[in-house]
Amino acid sequence: MTLYQPFLDYAIALLQERLNLQPYAIPQGFESKQATVGKGKHHQEVLTTSYAYQTTKLRQIRAAHVQGGNSLQVLNFVIFPHLNYDLPFFGADLVTLPGGHLIALDMQPLFRDDLGYQAKYTQPILATFHAHQQHLPWGGDFPEEAQPFFSPAFLWTRPQETEVVETHVFAAFIDYLQAYLDFVDQAQPITDSKYLADIEQAQLRYLRYRAEKDPARGMFTRFYGAEWTEEYIHGFLFDLERKLASAIR
Repeated sequence: MTLYQPFLDYAIALLQERLNLQPYAIPQGFESKQATVGKGKHHQEVLTTSYAYQTTKLRQIRAAHVQGGNSLQVLNFVIFPHLNYDLPFFGADLVTLPGGHLIALDMQPLFRDDLGYQAKYTQPILATFHAHQQHLPWGGDFPEEAQPFFSPAFLWTRPQETEVVETHVFAAFIDYLQAYLDFVDQAQPITDSKYLADIEQAQLRYLRYRAEKDPARGMFTRFYGAEWTEEYIHGFLFDLERKLASAIR
């Protein structure tokens, strides 16, 4: 079962159609990783595959796709803009575990409480959010410390049926990604030095939070060990701090 492969295929095809994609270097050992978990009839092969691209406006477009049978399917798909644009992040966490489906889809803001920023990047997609929320009801509480990193158009849901993921979640993913690329088309580089500094700090806040609280850490550690997992998180999934440090040297 590869529940999220159609999402990944669609995203890559759309990006290739609308952007001038260039490869983004994936550190050696992270392009693909396989593990065998469980014993006897519970034996399962788990495959994690990574994808990464970049463009003139987008620093890193990357995906981690985990396939481990019917009860373990994950696609984490995130777009990080270059630091001279005030674009939000595009974030899709599509997770299927033995307990069910967990779906988080958003254009994650740099400045959540700034009304001008909301008017620019949240208001235009609220109608889309409300249209999909009819089929994808709110998934319940999530950590208070995470709330500054999500917009009022955050689609967070726990569908009971796989068919809902294949239809309604897929439709929402398409609409959000297309709307995000519309924002990218319109984005103009920022030149104000104070705003550029604010953007960098906002990106770093988000990256540090995500790296520290990555919910996949336990899963990856179980499959591939702690050393591989920490390097994957800090050296690929959330690599901005490393990139900035190497640029200073």
